[in-house]
Amino acid sequence: MSFASRHPWIWAYLATAIVWVITILFTGGTSAGGLTQAAFTFAAFSVVVGIGQMFVITLGPGNVDLSVPATMTLAGTLSLKYMDGGDGMLLAGLGIAVAVGVVVGIFNYTLIKLLRIPPIIATLSMSFIVQSTAIWSNRGLRVKPPESLASFTTSDIGGIPNIAIVAVLLAVVAWLLLEKSIYGRWISAIGQSQFAARMAGIPVDGTRFITYMLCAVLAAICGFLFASFSGGAALNMGAEYLLTSIAVVVIGGSAVAGGNSNVPGIWGASLFMFLVVSMLNTYGFGAGVRLILTGLIIISVILVASGKFKTDR
Repeated sequence: MSFASRHPWIWAYLATAIVWVITILFTGGTSAGGLTQAAFTFAAFSVVVGIGQMFVITLGPGNVDLSVPATMTLAGTLSLKYMDGGDGMLLAGLGIAVAVGVVVGIFNYTLIKLLRIPPIIATLSMSFIVQSTAIWSNRGLRVKPPESLASFTTSDIGGIPNIAIVAVLLAVVAWLLLEKSIYGRWISAIGQSQFAARMAGIPVDGTRFITYMLCAVLAAICGFLFASFSGGAALNMGAEYLLTSIAVVVIGGSAVAGGNSNVPGIWGASLFMFLVVSMLNTYGFGAGVRLILTGLIIISVILVASGKFKTDR
């Protein structure tokens, strides 16, 4: 219990294990391998966008990026359209996706800083502009990804999905940034007290600018990978990741009020989110019931984790 109080992300993994066991028991153990591989595959996308959202939320109360779904859609649409199925255009396509993220991140923070409007309003407004651009550029077409890219995103190495490997590598980089770099200490300090951070000489505006841009770039990379994995970019491909990107941060043990982030918890929370939906599908619940039960389960996990933490401390 003492370990759990110092590492609140453990509750996400515990909940994941419980849901996995319940689902496997219901199916008689026949789906264990397939369920595990599917969980790591689809959780990987939540991890990528969740990491970016975590960086933003760590900046403190009110900081959140609601343009993540639209950024995913535009990055996936433009990159696949530019590659046009050509295997020799992979790096160029990835470069376009990253460029989309950089541009969206710049505009997000420009709205926040220059117009002095809350991040939730600025990024929501930006999402309408980005989504409209995606609709205009897509024009109802579903461009297929290059064969080699589609093969990479749907394949595995030793049973481990390639997408999951990419997400693990990004998570390691994120952990190093947060725990071993000056930048990580800066965003934590800003999240704990922006005023104190300014007084300490931390470049608050520059750090926030980089953080919002980093979040948008990760969303763009996720859109690039997800569009390739699903066989093409769709205009609603990022819709489910709006709340998911926030939920995995909260369930994963990061402080909603900012100042404290938790990279390992992102993976546990992402696996939990996928397995909850899979479990409810296995039991044959309808879409409406699944949404209600998913919300209740998420609230329960958060209450248990926070309650245990406060009690032990």
